[in-house]
Amino acid sequence: MQREPTLAGDPVNVTVRIPPVMRLSVLVRVASLGWLVGFHAASASVSVKLDDPYTNEGETQTFTVNADGSYSKLDSMTLRVNNEAGVSRVAQQYVWFNRNMADVRILEAYTLTADGQRHDVQPEQIRDVQEARSFDAPMFQDIQEKVIVFPAVEPGARVHLTYRKTQRQPIVPGEFSDFTPPDLAPTRNLRLIYDLPADKPLYADARGFNALQPVTRDGRTRYEFRYDKAHFDRLERGSIAYVSYGDRLMVSTFPSYAAFAASYRESAAAQGTHDPAIAQFARQLTAHDATPRDKAKTLYDWVRRNVRYVAIYVGRDSVVPHSASAVLANRYGDCKDHVALYGALLDALGVRNEPALISSGTIYTLPSVAGYGVINHAITWLPDLQLYADSTASNVEFGFLPASDMNRPAVLVGAGVLAQTPATAPMTRSTELAIKVAPDGSASFTYRLQDAGPYAEQGRERLRTQTPAQREESIQAELRNANLRGTATLTTSDLAATDGPLTLTMKGTLEDLVVTGMTASIRALTSLGGGVEADTRYWLGERRRTQPFVCHNLAIHESARIELPANFRVLDMPEAQRTQDRFVDFTSQYAFDPQTNVVTMARDGATHFDSEVCTPDDFTRMRPAIEAIGRDVRAEVIVRSTLMESSSVASKAPQTP
Repeated sequence: MQREPTLAGDPVNVTVRIPPVMRLSVLVRVASLGWLVGFHAASASVSVKLDDPYTNEGETQTFTVNADGSYSKLDSMTLRVNNEAGVSRVAQQYVWFNRNMADVRILEAYTLTADGQRHDVQPEQIRDVQEARSFDAPMFQDIQEKVIVFPAVEPGARVHLTYRKTQRQPIVPGEFSDFTPPDLAPTRNLRLIYDLPADKPLYADARGFNALQPVTRDGRTRYEFRYDKAHFDRLERGSIAYVSYGDRLMVSTFPSYAAFAASYRESAAAQGTHDPAIAQFARQLTAHDATPRDKAKTLYDWVRRNVRYVAIYVGRDSVVPHSASAVLANRYGDCKDHVALYGALLDALGVRNEPALISSGTIYTLPSVAGYGVINHAITWLPDLQLYADSTASNVEFGFLPASDMNRPAVLVGAGVLAQTPATAPMTRSTELAIKVAPDGSASFTYRLQDAGPYAEQGRERLRTQTPAQREESIQAELRNANLRGTATLTTSDLAATDGPLTLTMKGTLEDLVVTGMTASIRALTSLGGGVEADTRYWLGERRRTQPFVCHNLAIHESARIELPANFRVLDMPEAQRTQDRFVDFTSQYAFDPQTNVVTMARDGATHFDSEVCTPDDFTRMRPAIEAIGRDVRAEVIVRSTLMESSSVASKAPQTP
C-alpha cells in the first residue's frame, strides 16, 4: 500500500505492509537503515522458499489519470501466507489516503484457507484510523489509513484484496507522479498500468522493471510495467537503502527537475507575503552580528532552538509550506515551514537563500525523473556562504548537516538545477582515561572526552534536555558499554554554547575491575564509549559486503593510564600495532614503567573516505586493516596479584587520579 506524498522529512510512499504492533519499531528501523530490507535479484524461475513469510502471487495496479492530475487507482492483489511469521504481516492491510482529497472503497476482501474455504471480510472488519504521530513528532493531518483485518489467516491461506482509490484533488495541480519500490516479499507478476491523456506524456525511470511499449488509443496512452522477483536477501548492516542502487520504478508527468522545482517555487511563493514584523524580528536578533555568516548563524540557531518540528498534513499542506508569519506565530512547523521562516528572516537581512529539496534518510540517489516519493525533505541553501542548513535538526550546529542529509542530490528550487550536499564532514574525538587500581581490585577513574564537529552539538543537545535520572542512566550506560560496574559524576563544558567542541569529564569508582590473588587480565581500555572500539564493531558487523554502505570520516585520539598498586605485577603487555591503507590509518602504543607500576596506552585512528557511501570493493580493500584494529581493541594487560596485605588497606577508599 502506498502513502500520500509529503515533504516533511520522513520516508514516504513506501510499498511496505506493516501490522500495527510492528509499525513503530519497523518505521524507526526504516528511517535509520533505509526504507526497505535490502535484496538482490534472483532468477524469477527460482522457487519461493517456505521460510519467506509470504508471497505476492499477483498484483495489478491501474492508475487512470485525468488532465488536472487527479486520478483513480484500482489495486487487486493476492498474498499467500507461507508460515506463521507471515500471518502478522498479511492479516492486516493498510491503504493510505487523504480524507479531504481522496476516498477509498474496498471492492473485495476475503481469505481463502488451505482447504478451499472462503471467509469474507465483514464491514466491521474495515476501519479508518489516523496515525497520531510521525517518528515521535506530533501531527495535524487529514491523512488516514483504511485498515482491512482479514479473518481465518493461517499458514497456507491466501488473502485477496481489491480496492479503488479516487484522488479527487491532485497533490500538484496538473501533475502526477508515483514511486514504487519492491515489496519485502517474493513477488510474482506485479503489473503497474498508467492510463493518461495522450497529450500528457509519462516519464519513467524503471530499474529492474520491464517496460512494455506504450499504446495510444482514443486520445489516451497506456503505459505498463511488470516486475517479478523470487528472493530478497537481507539488508547488510549499515547498508544504504536498496532503492539507491537496486530495483525501483518512478513515473512522473514532470518533464524535468527544473519543472518540478518550478512547481514547488510557485506553490511556496503563493504563501509568502512581506511581513514587517519578520523583518524587525530578524534585525533585532542579529543586532550585534557583523557579517552575513554571523547573521545566518544567529537566525539558524534561533529557528532550530525555538521552532518545534510538527508535521501538518491538511489538504495540500503535505507539499506546500505555510506562511512564514504563521510559522513564527505558532512556533512550530515541518521541514518546508522551517525553510519558509528561515528564508524570510534571511531575506529581511539581504542574505541570499533558496529551498533545496532532497531525499532524507538512506536513499543517496534520485531517479532520472522528478516527483514526490524519493524526494521527501526540504533544507536551505545559502549560495553566498556556500553551505546548506537544516533547521529541523535541532541538535546540529550551523555549518554542518545531519548525516541523513549528507552526500545526496539536492534540487535547488530557485535555480531549478541539481546540486549535491557535502560528501563528508570533519569529525574529531579525543579521550583520556586515568585509572588507579586499589589493592583489592576496585579502582577510581577519571575520564575526559572532547568531541568536535557535528557530534559536539548533538551531545550538548542531548545533555541539555536530560533529566537527572536520564543523566544517571547515561553514565551507567557508558560503564556497561565498557563492561564495567561503578558510580560516577559528570561535568561538562558550557551547554549553552551553540558551536565549538564539547568536553565531558566523568569521575568515579569501579567495582571489581580485576580479581586479586591470581593471574588476571585488565582490558586495554582507552575509551569508555564510542571511539575506536565502537567503530570497529560496526565495521566487523559484516564479514563480506555486497551492498553499498554508510562510512563516516572520523579522526580519533585515545589515551589511557593505569596505575597499579604494589601487590600487582605486570606479566604481559600487548604489542604495538600499525596498519595503513587507502582508507584507514591506525597506530597503537603500549608501555609499562616498572618503577611506578604504571601502564600507558594510546590509540590513534583516522579514516579517509571520499563520501558518506562506500562500495563493497572499498570494504574488501579496507578489511585487513579493520581486522587488525579489531584484534588490537581486544588486547589485554596480564597481571598477577596477591591478596591485600592487611585489613587496613580495605578501609582506604580509592582516590580519584
